[in-house]
Amino acid sequence: MSDRIPVQLIQTFEPAPTKIKARSTDNLIHTRSFTGLFRTLRISGAGVLFLLFFGTVWLNWGGRQAVLWDLSESKFHIFGATFWPQDFILLSALLIIAAFGLFAITVFAGRVWCGYTCPQSSWTWIFMWCEKITEGERNQRIKLQASPWGLNKLLRRSAKHTLWLAISLLTGLTFVGYFTPIRPLAEELLTLQMAGVSLFWVLFFTAATYLNAGWLREAVCMHMCPYARFQSVMFDKDTLTISYDAARGEIRGPRKREANPANIGLGDCIDCQMCVQVCPTGIDIRDGLQMECIGCAACIDACDSIMDKMGYARGLIKYTSEHQLQGGKTHLLRPRLIGYSAVLLVMIGALVVALMQRPMVSLDVSKDRGLFRENSAGQIENIYSLKIINKTQQRQDYQLSLVDGDGFILQGKTQLSLAPGEIVDVPVSVAMLSERPDKGSQEMTFKVADSDEPGIYSIAKSRFVAPMNR
Repeated sequence: MSDRIPVQLIQTFEPAPTKIKARSTDNLIHTRSFTGLFRTLRISGAGVLFLLFFGTVWLNWGGRQAVLWDLSESKFHIFGATFWPQDFILLSALLIIAAFGLFAITVFAGRVWCGYTCPQSSWTWIFMWCEKITEGERNQRIKLQASPWGLNKLLRRSAKHTLWLAISLLTGLTFVGYFTPIRPLAEELLTLQMAGVSLFWVLFFTAATYLNAGWLREAVCMHMCPYARFQSVMFDKDTLTISYDAARGEIRGPRKREANPANIGLGDCIDCQMCVQVCPTGIDIRDGLQMECIGCAACIDACDSIMDKMGYARGLIKYTSEHQLQGGKTHLLRPRLIGYSAVLLVMIGALVVALMQRPMVSLDVSKDRGLFRENSAGQIENIYSLKIINKTQQRQDYQLSLVDGDGFILQGKTQLSLAPGEIVDVPVSVAMLSERPDKGSQEMTFKVADSDEPGIYSIAKSRFVAPMNR
């Protein structure tokens, strides 16, 4: 008889908690309604953004639309300021500032942009609200989805999609209204006279809104948004993220309200599934921080409401840092955050200075293709075309001149009066007073200045070409 190998128990395992399915049998995420502090903050912030987006486009300023990117005239109006293609470097600076602002807030508090102010999230919440008022709460929607088609289902679905399309159409019209005057655009839509490019773009953005907020929803955040991919490299152990306190919550399990968790060997998590049912991306935050988490804090509100009912302390799920979860202290001021904030402040300051010093008159010089010619007085002469733009909102008088133009004379119309936003092309000639030049080509600087305020001016350079002195 062979010897038996003794078996020794070296470790025991707790049964794994049941994996919760966020999606229903139709593979759709049906979120549950909830209330709480962060939901109120999100609704308030989104309300302000919607008011700005849908309301600003209807404001007038000085007899024109207050905010309008006039593509036909190649200029951008923002209330009392008008920006031209020459000012688009300022738009680039603004986009860079927005990027660094996003970096700074991500280092500090994770993906809060996505959860509170991202248009994709904000419009998705509106569409989910439409779904709730037309099809009912979560369980009712799941039941309706599984039921066969009938009059009730047809009416509810029709009502939902009608609201979705109405919001999408209003969104598309408003967005295009920032590039084409909104009032005539809306009139054309209401009278069914809209056509051409305007109709195409309104329908395009209507379809995009309907598809993204109504059908794709969390797929945009999880699979299409680049921010979800690079956010993790910006986190550190002091970044405030939404986290589940496993040390306090485990072992999870249901219990009676009056039961003491410590006496029955359980943690504070009662495994109610509320944190999963309210999540718009369908994740279980108890599995740890995940790329799909958009930082909306819906799970915090839902969990806090359950803790209140059970008589437990809030904060089983909360905004916290990895250091704090490990028993340490969150360091709010750290090199990376200070660096991003410093760069952000410097760029904002530079943009403010650039806006304040932005020349309110623009000058561009184009030289005639001919090299030179000799005028009736026997002088060597070059022909130029000066493009001048009055960037102010008032009529201005301007004076044309040459900077350091000794030995040269500017001929043509040198006194100009331009209406607000007017663009004129002025042909001028520059004649050389000396008979023979020392150089065949030399730099020439033109200047246009306000006749009443010489400090408002713009300069542009070109070349003066003449035959060499032999």
